[in-house]
Amino acid sequence: MSRRGMGRIYQRGQTYWVQYRYRGRLFRESTGSSKEPAAVKLLKRRLGEIGQGRLAGPDLERTSFEDLGAMLVDDYIVHERKSLDRAELSIRHLKGFFAQARAVEITSDRISAYIRSRLDHAKPGTIRLELAALKRMFALGMLAGKVASRPLFPSLAPSNARTGFFEEPELKAVLAELPDHVRRLVLFLSWTGWRSNEAKSLRWTQVDLAGGVVRLEAGSTKSGASRVFPFSELPELAALIREQREWTSQVERDRGALCPWVFHRDGKPILSFRGAWTLACKRAGVQGRLVHDLRRTAARSLIRAGVSEGVVMKLCGWTTRAMLDRYNITSVTDLEDGLRKLAAHKLATPVEQRRVMPIAVSSSAENEHTLSTKRG
Repeated sequence: MSRRGMGRIYQRGQTYWVQYRYRGRLFRESTGSSKEPAAVKLLKRRLGEIGQGRLAGPDLERTSFEDLGAMLVDDYIVHERKSLDRAELSIRHLKGFFAQARAVEITSDRISAYIRSRLDHAKPGTIRLELAALKRMFALGMLAGKVASRPLFPSLAPSNARTGFFEEPELKAVLAELPDHVRRLVLFLSWTGWRSNEAKSLRWTQVDLAGGVVRLEAGSTKSGASRVFPFSELPELAALIREQREWTSQVERDRGALCPWVFHRDGKPILSFRGAWTLACKRAGVQGRLVHDLRRTAARSLIRAGVSEGVVMKLCGWTTRAMLDRYNITSVTDLEDGLRKLAAHKLATPVEQRRVMPIAVSSSAENEHTLSTKRG
């Protein structure tokens, strides 16, 4: 059966096929059905896609969620992106919901259903990262010609305000419960505000003991920018790094091998210290705190010490003011300090110099006074 100007329907044996043209190319596609209405329906769908300037076609419809996930991993590896582990984690969570689904089946309503299912197990900020990974998967699929379009993604409130930080007594209590090799690393993080992965991978070749500077090369940080931290200006931090160097030298003599890492466990790199951290926080009475809270703590300490925001961003590795604002935490203590300063200022100002605003007399009161005068 031919439909002039709109493609045609025909049979091969008992199976119906459709034929149509798109951008000068002839397409033939089997319906897999022996019923003509199925062919009519498929041809109408294809002509509708052509009318919208996009054609899914049989090849594009076979693209699966797993295909898109593989594209994302390849993209991270090829471009040496720093958060590959985060992307792979997002893919695992997404796969639990979209496993074996074709890309054309991942629609806006299914994405909304995914969000609802994840809200019981994850925070909105985490879900937003997973949705960002899914968006990137579709973008890569479109570039590769594997998908025709990207679905609309429902909005989700960020809810990404950073709230955790350590007061000095709390941090000292946690440090006292940590093993020595972890305690030194955590103390370094509390001073620098660096990410834990940046400190764990730090090597002695990046430390200038004579100049009192530690460096992160371009490409080794999350933002990709290089960073310099002049630790010689902080006596406690300088002493920590010198002690770490002496301990490392002792470990090298005992093992008969060089240790390239600044922070290590008897010459071996520290891959994870989650267990030690969790136990120390529990014993210190601050259960549930995060290592990332040290980053917020450092930012708050620098701001409270009067360090300019631009310098804080360079020291800790933030590229935008918005990111700094998310980490510059204000506590009740900060608010109380501000009010104490106000009280001290008022006490230091003589009473006669304090400006007292006159009390305005309402128009109704003025009118009543005028009427009383006239009666008198």
